[in-house]
Amino acid sequence: MEFGIFIQNYVPKMRREKDPDAEHTVIMDELDLVIAADKAGFKYVWVTEHHFLDEYSHLSANDVVLGYLARATDRIHLGSGIFNPLPQVNHPAKVAERVAMLDHISNGRHEFGTGRGAGSHEILGFLPGIESTSQTREIWEDVIGEFVKMWTIEEYPGYQGKYWSLPPRIVLPKPYKKPHPPMWYACGNTSSYEMAARRGLGVLGFSIGDIAALEEVLQAYKREVVNAEPVGAYVNDNVMVTSAAFVADDRGRARQSVLDGSIAYLQSNVFRYHDTFPHPEGIPKWPNTMPPYTPEVLDGAIAGGTICGDPDDALAQCQRWESAGADQLVFGVGMSTQEEMLETIRLMGEHVIPKIDKDPIHRTSRFRDAAAG
Repeated sequence: MEFGIFIQNYVPKMRREKDPDAEHTVIMDELDLVIAADKAGFKYVWVTEHHFLDEYSHLSANDVVLGYLARATDRIHLGSGIFNPLPQVNHPAKVAERVAMLDHISNGRHEFGTGRGAGSHEILGFLPGIESTSQTREIWEDVIGEFVKMWTIEEYPGYQGKYWSLPPRIVLPKPYKKPHPPMWYACGNTSSYEMAARRGLGVLGFSIGDIAALEEVLQAYKREVVNAEPVGAYVNDNVMVTSAAFVADDRGRARQSVLDGSIAYLQSNVFRYHDTFPHPEGIPKWPNTMPPYTPEVLDGAIAGGTICGDPDDALAQCQRWESAGADQLVFGVGMSTQEEMLETIRLMGEHVIPKIDKDPIHRTSRFRDAAAG
């Protein structure tokens, strides 16, 4: 199992009340976290694309952030988690160009994740004539199969679809490493995992809440991916899952960082905006928020897959995700202080990652290199 982090520029109101420059502080702090993760041996960073999601995510221009990180890091792969390829949000030809350019300036370290956006508040801002986010599935399907043609055919023959069109053009640049960056899709439910598998796409499992939730969707994905007909030039057999991590030399201090942090408020914002995610029973509707974590709630979260404790605890907890079949475990940031997060990254790099991820080559690089011959 490989490791990564994801950033989204979480700027809740409590940060603004303490720091009038909170937005800028968060943006710069998260860049430093990625640089630290690169040095610590994390293999991936996923950079979100969100729009209009106050308090939850201010990271709207992830191509800018990825371009900066391409220069500021050495080994970590730089993933779009996601680029939204719906033509009403980002024209597909421009997405293809940005992906290829990022592949060049990162020396082949870009990972191309796509999806349809966080929910109705975000996506319907760009699609005022569409009443339901379910219609975006058809729009995404009208786009996704064209990227490999733009990257691998000298002159793209053009496309006339239901939702977008492009006359014959030479789309430039072409990706640096052949045939093209690994392709991923952000999934929300079992049918999406099956669809991604059939198309040969890796899964960005941002909606997996705990280890128990992984079993059903993982089985669905692995069952289908063996017979994939990839939309790209190769199959990216990968399931990424996300969790939170709080690691310190002292177990009690790690637990206290959770209890002092804003994880419950962040989770409340997830359900505030991600109305395409299942809404678990007992989760309050916004503007009501989840109560702060208690020690008992934290114990339940750890049982479900949250990483919290000293390095030995973190190793055992990560091994549970590995045993459950996850290909990549990714940690969100912003729920504790910058110093605590830097400590978590350092301790994971020193005590956990080397004992689980012993392959020096990225899993996606093996798929990509094999496809290149």
